Amino acid sequence: MTSRIPGADEFTSRPMPREELLRQISPSLPLHQVGDDWAEHVDALTYEVVRHRLWAITQEMGETLRRMSGSHVVTESNDFNFSICDELGEQVQVGTYNIGLIGSMDLAITWTLRHRSDNPGIAEGDMFLCNDPWIGGGLHQNDAAILAPIFHDGELFGWTTAIAHQVDLGGPRPGSFSPSAQDVFGEAVPTPPMKVVRGGVLQRDIADAWVRRSRLPHLVGLDLRAKIAANKNAAEQILRLITKYGADTVKSVMRRMMDDAERRLRAKLEKLPDGTWSAVGYQEQSRTGDRGLHAIKVAMTKEADRLVFDFRGTAGQTGIINCPYPGLRAGIVFTMLPLLAGDIPWAAGGLMRCFEIITDEDTITNASFPAAVGKGPFGPAWGSGNLVAEVLAKMLDAEPDHRTDVQSICNGTTDLCVVSGVDTRGGGSKGFVSPIFDVMAGGYGAQVYHDGVDTGGRLIIPSARAPDVEMTEYLYPLVALWRREQTDSGGPGRQRGGMSGSVCYVQHPDQEGTMSLVVSGTGKVANQNVGLAGGYPGNSQLDLVVRGVHEPQLAQAVTIPGHLGELGGEIEVLPCEGESDLGPGDALYLHWQAGGGYGDPLLRSPESVREDVQQVRVSSDAARDVYGVVVRGGEVDVAATDEVRSKLRHRRASGAGLSGLTPISTPELGEVRRLDDNLAVLDSGTVACVHCGTEIGPLAGGAFVAALARRDAAPTEAGPHIWHDPLEYVDAEIVFRQLFCPGCLTAVHSRVVPVDHPLPVDEYRSWA
Repeated sequence: MTSRIPGADEFTSRPMPREELLRQISPSLPLHQVGDDWAEHVDALTYEVVRHRLWAITQEMGETLRRMSGSHVVTESNDFNFSICDELGEQVQVGTYNIGLIGSMDLAITWTLRHRSDNPGIAEGDMFLCNDPWIGGGLHQNDAAILAPIFHDGELFGWTTAIAHQVDLGGPRPGSFSPSAQDVFGEAVPTPPMKVVRGGVLQRDIADAWVRRSRLPHLVGLDLRAKIAANKNAAEQILRLITKYGADTVKSVMRRMMDDAERRLRAKLEKLPDGTWSAVGYQEQSRTGDRGLHAIKVAMTKEADRLVFDFRGTAGQTGIINCPYPGLRAGIVFTMLPLLAGDIPWAAGGLMRCFEIITDEDTITNASFPAAVGKGPFGPAWGSGNLVAEVLAKMLDAEPDHRTDVQSICNGTTDLCVVSGVDTRGGGSKGFVSPIFDVMAGGYGAQVYHDGVDTGGRLIIPSARAPDVEMTEYLYPLVALWRREQTDSGGPGRQRGGMSGSVCYVQHPDQEGTMSLVVSGTGKVANQNVGLAGGYPGNSQLDLVVRGVHEPQLAQAVTIPGHLGELGGEIEVLPCEGESDLGPGDALYLHWQAGGGYGDPLLRSPESVREDVQQVRVSSDAARDVYGVVVRGGEVDVAATDEVRSKLRHRRASGAGLSGLTPISTPELGEVRRLDDNLAVLDSGTVACVHCGTEIGPLAGGAFVAALARRDAAPTEAGPHIWHDPLEYVDAEIVFRQLFCPGCLTAVHSRVVPVDHPLPVDEYRSWA
C-alpha cells in the first residue's frame, strides 16, 4: 500500500468548468442531477413556494446557530453565515449575515469533492470541518466552516454550509491574530476538510483535536456543535421538501434560482455602458515594524453582459496582509451582492457566473502558501472589495437609470483590537479573549441623492450588530466610559457620508493585573473609505491607549468624561499592526471608520449643514472650514457663508496656480452623457463641467484629466476627521490631493494618498 503526500499547490481552490469537475469526482459517489429538460419539473407556483422555503431554511440555520453558540461573536455581532448548494457546490441560497464568509464556500465544496470523494469518501450523514483559506473554508483561519452533504435515495443531492468566526484557534497570540508573523506557521494552523461527523456521529477524536488548539475550547466546542446542528436541521427540512415535491422538482427549482439570478444580473449589465474603470488603494504596514504602503490595483472591464476584474500590478505578498484567491473572490462577492444585485435574489451561484478574475500569483490578493494570511478578510480582501465598489459606482454613475444605486465607500475595513487576560472580578481567575465588536457600527457611504446612514453597520454584513455595552461589561472585566457617534467623522460632500463612532474602555475597578492588546487597522493614513465625485473620505481610523488617566475614575466619578482631553494622562498611538497592554490606570480608545462623501462639500445645501450642526453630526468649525457654511445662533449667516465659500474657492485656485474663477451657474449643455455629479461628455467627445460649462478636454484616453486643476495639501485640509501626522505610521509623504474643474474650481476628485499616487487618467481611459 502506498500513500501520496500532497504538495502545497494541491491545497488550493479555483473555479473550474462543470465537466472538468465531474471528471475529478470519484465514480463511486453517485450524484443527483437533472437533465436539460429540468424546466418541465416545475410550474410557477411550485417554484415560488419552494424558493421561499429554501430562503426560510437558510434563515432558520442562523437562528439555530445563534441559540446554541456561546460566543458573542455569533450571538451579539452576527459574524457568521450559511448557504444551500447543489450537488457540485454552486450556491443556491445564502444568508444575509457576513456575505464575505460565503464568497468561497462553493470552492471549499468543489475541493472536497475532488479530494475527498475517494478517500475517506463522502457518505450520508457525513460532515467536513475546514478553516483553510487556500481551499475556501473561511477567509482566514479564524473562520471555520462545516460542509454537510445531503443524500436522497443514495445520491448526493446537495450541500449545506455553516461558517462562523471563532474567537481563538491557537497560534502564538490570543485571538489567533499575530501581527508579527512571518508566514502561516506563525499563525493558527489551517485545516483542510476533514470528516468531523461520520454517519451522523460526531468523531470525538477530530472534535477533541479541534478544540485542543484553542485557548477557549468551550466556546469553540459549542460553535462546532451549533454549526453541525444548523446543517442537520437544514438537511432534514430540505429532505421534507423533497418528500413533498420530489427530488427532481426541488433540484429544478434550485437550477432555476441560479439561472434567474444570472439572467437578471446579465440583463442589468447589458443596460450599463461598456468600458474599463480603474482604482488604486493601499494597505498600510504589512506587519509589526513595517512602515510601508502596499498597493492594490484593479481594472474592471464591462463588456455586454459580463465583468472582468483585473488585479495585475498589485503588490507582492508580504507580512500578514495577504489573502489567497478565495479571499479575493469573496471581496468581489461581498461588494457585488449588495451594490449590484440588491434587487436580485441572492442565488450566488448564478451571480458568480457573470464575472471573471485575472490576477498575478504571489501577490497580497492572491497569496501562495505559506504566506501569513491572518489579516486576509479585513485587509486585502476588504481592500479589494472597496476598489470594486469604487469602480462599480463609477460605472453606475454614468447611467441615469442607475444613479440611485451609486454609493461612496462605506467603512473601509474593521478596526481589530483583541483584548485578553485573566478576569479577576469577584476573586475569580477565568481567562478571556475577545475582539472589541463595538466597531461593527460603521458609517455607510453617501449616495447621489441621500446622505450615508450613520453608524448603520457594515455593507458586507447586512445583519451586523454592535453588541450591547452592558453585555460586553458583563462578559469581560471592562467598563465603557462612552460609546457614541463621533462628530465630523462622516466624509464631507454634497451628500455627507454616514458617521462612525468611538468607544472608550477602562478596566473594571475589581480587575487586577494587565490585559494584553493585539491591534490591526488599515485606513489610518491612506483612507479606505473614500468619497466619490469630489467627495472627501471619511475619518481616519484611530486607536489609542491613554496612560495614567485622571482620578477619580469609575466608582468615584461624578461625571462621565466627554472626550479624550478630559481623561488626562499620556496618549500612546497604537500602530497599524502591533501589540500593547491595558493597565488599571489606562483607557483604550477606538475610533472606527465612517462612510465617504459624494460630491463637492462646497455644493452642499447650507440648510443641510445647519441641520448637521444642530444634530452634532458636524462641528461649527468644520461647517465653516470644510463646507464653507457659517452657522450663528442656530441659523445660517447667508452673507458670511457666501464670503467664506468664495474664499475657499480662491484658496483652491491659488493652490492650483490659477488666478480666475468662472461663476457657478446652470449652463445649457443640451443632451449630454454624465460621467458623474460634476462632469458630462458633449457630442464632440469633450468633457465639460456641469456647474459652469467649462470645456475641459477630450474624454478619449482620459486626456481631459491633465487639464484639471490640481492641488496637493496637508491631509488635515480634508477636515478635522483626518489624522494629522502620517509619519506616525508610514515613511511615505501623504497629501490631500484634489482635482478641480479649471473654471469654477469645483472638486471632481478628492483623495488622501501618497504623493506618488497616479493621476486618475486610467479611470476614464477606456470609457466608451
